[in-house]
Amino acid sequence: MSKHVSRRAFVRLMGAALGTGALGLAGCGSDQATDKGNEAATDDAGLASTSGKTLKVLCTNESYQALFDVFTKEVGAPVEFVSMSSGEVLSKLKAEGGKPSADLWFGGGIDSFISAADAGLLERVDFDRAQSFAPGFKSDNNDWFSKGATVVGFIANNDILSEIGASVPKSWADLIEPSYKDEIMMSSPAVSGTNYAAVAALLQTMGEDAGWEYLKALNENIPFYTKRGSDPSVRVAAGEAAVGITYIDNTLDDILADSALELVYPEEGMPYIPDGVAAFAGADDVGDAKLFIEWLFSSDDNLKALAEIDKKTTMLLALPDVQGLELDFDASQLMDEDLSLLGSERDDILATWDEVTSGKEVVSDS
Repeated sequence: MSKHVSRRAFVRLMGAALGTGALGLAGCGSDQATDKGNEAATDDAGLASTSGKTLKVLCTNESYQALFDVFTKEVGAPVEFVSMSSGEVLSKLKAEGGKPSADLWFGGGIDSFISAADAGLLERVDFDRAQSFAPGFKSDNNDWFSKGATVVGFIANNDILSEIGASVPKSWADLIEPSYKDEIMMSSPAVSGTNYAAVAALLQTMGEDAGWEYLKALNENIPFYTKRGSDPSVRVAAGEAAVGITYIDNTLDDILADSALELVYPEEGMPYIPDGVAAFAGADDVGDAKLFIEWLFSSDDNLKALAEIDKKTTMLLALPDVQGLELDFDASQLMDEDLSLLGSERDDILATWDEVTSGKEVVSDS
């Protein structure tokens, strides 16, 4: 357990989760949800669900089950969830045409959230702490909020690099060297918020013309693209490639136990993208979705428990007043980004991306 996360918050979260026997479930809701839905809320904020409905969540991974169980215990609404990437959620949401099958969107790059908000697909949520968010980490209309940020760097497999006679890349510029031909893994920015962040940040940092020239050269060293942001690190660890463009957080600790693997914080800086949370406009249980957002962000204990699940403390970038956490890296290592452009430029960037990559294959998860 990270020394920066309060033991009280961690024990509270894990105790509630273990009490329901819900850990380890993937892509489904709690079996005990109906019984839990009738329990009154007693948390400090006095929040209580009266809907009698089940909160349906689209989230980036199943590890949030523990957090959802605490919400059920304290606020009273049972939760069901499905794990999807942010790009998949956005496509699903647009296809549903204002009649969403889920209520809450939890996690994923804010480029997709901004696009959804611009289309009127997200619900405004007002609560006291909303005014405490740092610029760029919530919308002006309070229809999406950030629970932290995904930070992007490299993972390198020294065994593979030794085999191909290449050194560990230290910079973005290094990745286009011929020695890395077909040895770089990257997920598609059309699906993965992680690598959309990388593409958008590089374009902002290098300038549009130079940025696209760089991405064309990088494409020459990538044999195919993957779907999820976790795929590059998994494939590099398996020896399928020498270098992966990946998110960097403590979820990689198990992989990095292999001494052949190392993380690289690129010299030009690390792209980043805030992770979003939002309620779907027109949802069947939008009331409980709004309750969840207020419940999560109004409590430092909830936020510290979330940091333990996410294995990162970047929520301090979004809410600097959270007590008991420290950033896992120097914020000066982040690229200088205009976050307001991440959503508005998304469609144009992805259209040009398709041209630049010439229809190169996007493969399913490893």
